[in-house]
Amino acid sequence: MSVSIKTPEEIRKMRVAGRLTSEVLDYITPYVKAGVTTNELDKLCHDLIVDVQQAIPAPLNYAPGGHTPYPKSICSSINHQVCHGIPGDKALKNGDIVNLDITVIKDGYHGDSSRMFFVGEPSIQARRLCEVTWQAMWRGIRAVRPGACLGDIGHAIQSFVEPLGYGVVREFCGHGIGQRFHEEPQVLHYGRPNTGMKLEAGMTFTIEPMINAGKPDIKQLGDGWTVVTKDHSLSAQYEHTILVTDTGFEVLTVSDGTPPPP
Repeated sequence: MSVSIKTPEEIRKMRVAGRLTSEVLDYITPYVKAGVTTNELDKLCHDLIVDVQQAIPAPLNYAPGGHTPYPKSICSSINHQVCHGIPGDKALKNGDIVNLDITVIKDGYHGDSSRMFFVGEPSIQARRLCEVTWQAMWRGIRAVRPGACLGDIGHAIQSFVEPLGYGVVREFCGHGIGQRFHEEPQVLHYGRPNTGMKLEAGMTFTIEPMINAGKPDIKQLGDGWTVVTKDHSLSAQYEHTILVTDTGFEVLTVSDGTPPPP
């Protein structure tokens, strides 16, 4: 497994891409309300990334092996959709929860982040799921430091989430990121401490746990992209791009509107 160690200049470019990614999430926040379609949210994000940021929305036409090209500029996953939901013409309604996943390419480097949004007033169950998922991502992030292992990140998330009765999706994981959207290593959101690759300064990767209110099992829809919970339970996800530093970690996907750590 070949994991790229970023140079200071590459890290500088990753900070820029990360900030732009987070600024898209800041920008779109007031538009996420009942009556709007995810197609409309996609166009707003696309226009900001291309026209204002002079950058590239990485998901658009992204086609890893065996997949049809992804047709939109953002991913929008609603309620029981786990990830890779394709924006469409169905309007959001009061009580929905939606994950917007943004990846921006600037000067050849990627930033990748997602947040959960409440449409109107969510149920207590939905609000609790999102809060636990936010805390779970941060528990994973805080396990990052040189000399730690990838398994420490997964264990920090799994050991927090599962005792609360939630399911950790196994089939999708965090990933290395830089000049490519998806690089090594794979960052699982479950695992045993002191197992897996040792982290070293200069590594960049995402931590993006997908947590289901019910069982962890998922299935893919016929569009070839959208993933949903098998038991139709709600699912939530948060994501940040992380740099391993000499002393710990730095979150690269930050901006003025980034929610503060728990």
